[in-house]
Amino acid sequence: MTSDEVGAMIAEGRDLAVLPVGATEQHGPHLACGCDTISSETLAQMAGERANVLVLPGFAYGCSLGHTDQWPGTFSLHPGTMIQAMVELGRWAMANGLKKLLFLSGHGTNDAPLRSAILQLRYEFPEGRFATMGLWDISPRVAELYFRDGADIHANRGETSILLHLRPEMVRMEHAFDVPDVTPGTHFSYAMPATTPTGVVGSPADSSAEDGEMMVETIVTDLANWLEAALAEDWPELPQGPAA
Repeated sequence: MTSDEVGAMIAEGRDLAVLPVGATEQHGPHLACGCDTISSETLAQMAGERANVLVLPGFAYGCSLGHTDQWPGTFSLHPGTMIQAMVELGRWAMANGLKKLLFLSGHGTNDAPLRSAILQLRYEFPEGRFATMGLWDISPRVAELYFRDGADIHANRGETSILLHLRPEMVRMEHAFDVPDVTPGTHFSYAMPATTPTGVVGSPADSSAEDGEMMVETIVTDLANWLEAALAEDWPELPQGPAA
């Protein structure tokens, strides 16, 4: 879109934008390292077209410190660096006349920096509204699809199926091997080398392009519905205070 087109869309009251936030990190031996960026950006674009809202170019780096340097292909931001980057992009969103901004993440541990950025943006721009969610948070039925093969998944059936449908050239199914989730019942969070020998958690061997097509349609439908409802949402009605 050109500058004039973006300005006209905002002037028409379409003042919600989506910023897809991904990661560049190892996804085991079978998935390309850009998985989280491609999935969040592509699904956001598809839903944005249905809901007629702005979708910004995807942010390709996230907080991936938990992957460590065990496997090649990971490039991580420090949490503080990511917070600052998101705050600065949020400031520019407000300067463009936008009033609502959704950070849509394709990577789980982006959550804490994104929520911290929202705390700062909400303080600086009380007239703005900000939200963050992972792709798996879009709806209960989307969450059920994502976590079919574990609670602490990575490069699993869902992520692999989505890319088999959207970008099959990013998948090497001959190298897809299942690794069970060993975290249920644990009391602490662990870096990935402590929970998987390959960088994978879940059952990617069960993936298929057909499964990915079903997941994509479910995600895009539910995200478009979320965007339409968010665009129309009014401020909460405050209760009446005590009589003077």
